[in-house]
Amino acid sequence: MHATDTTAIHALLRSGAEAWGRGDGTGYGAHFTEDATDVTFVGTVYRGAAEIGRAHQALFDSFLKGTRLTLEVVDLRFPTPDTAIAVTRGEVHKGARPRRLGKLATYTLVRLADGTWRIAAVQKTKHRPLMEAFSFRAQPRTRPAAALAAG
Repeated sequence: MHATDTTAIHALLRSGAEAWGRGDGTGYGAHFTEDATDVTFVGTVYRGAAEIGRAHQALFDSFLKGTRLTLEVVDLRFPTPDTAIAVTRGEVHKGARPRRLGKLATYTLVRLADGTWRIAAVQKTKHRPLMEAFSFRAQPRTRPAAALAAG
């Protein structure tokens, strides 16, 4: 079951990135549940698929015009059969894929009654490798066992 679900979740995230690349706010918002929460890099909180789609359309028409979203899943686990948590590295960019994916996002995904997966919540943050390295050097016990953010 996990292999099929893993494939479906990767496809959902890839499809969302494709909608982003088309500048399609409605299509992007359709990847979220009706009561989803999207916490952006700047700290804005959007609630619900419709609001997420509407707000992203405004962004695609202005600040994010012509951008693409590149995502790489670095961790995926299933706390329950109908819930998944995905940690991704990514970057919003124009042109070719960036060499470094400097942003992290944690997605909480849920399986709907029809068996499809949707994003129930996402929290995005910028990876700050210099601050992280300083922290690990100053207090080595803060270093995680697995370096998910590396890249």
